Amino acid sequence: MLIIFSGLPGTGKTTLSRMLAARIGAVYLRVDTIEAGLKRSMLQIGSAEDAGYQAGCAIAEENLRLGMLVVADSVNPIAISRRLWESAARKADCPFKSIEIICSDTDEHRRRVESRTTDIDGLILPTWQRVVDREYEAWPAGHYQLDTAFKSTEACMKELLSYIHKAQP
Repeated sequence: MLIIFSGLPGTGKTTLSRMLAARIGAVYLRVDTIEAGLKRSMLQIGSAEDAGYQAGCAIAEENLRLGMLVVADSVNPIAISRRLWESAARKADCPFKSIEIICSDTDEHRRRVESRTTDIDGLILPTWQRVVDREYEAWPAGHYQLDTAFKSTEACMKELLSYIHKAQP
């Protein structure tokens, strides 16, 4: 199964997706890490554009074909990026679940964005204004959404684990 995490920076998606991957023994793919590696490569690219998503999806598909659980962590701000992950799962003949992480409390979300530090060499974190201004297409009704604003990380993890276990075939 491919578990696709999406959401704006500062919502808690990396914390939760990383934690979930560790708990269920899944391969963890983070587009920020892939893009930072591409930018450090001899290609010397300034903007990774869709390269991080394309590389991540290819790695996800390969691991799914090996029978691995895969957790993908990326903003997925537009429908086309979300469909790339879904396509990787379909090509590997595996189910997928999309999880949108939100933080409905604007003050808390801003606090998180402004107090974050990076764990990726060379990654420049977005400012609050860049998060607010970022293109982020609305999701269709019926998808799974987890609001982290008023819950502890452990409470969110418990909810995620329950959702994933119910979703597994």
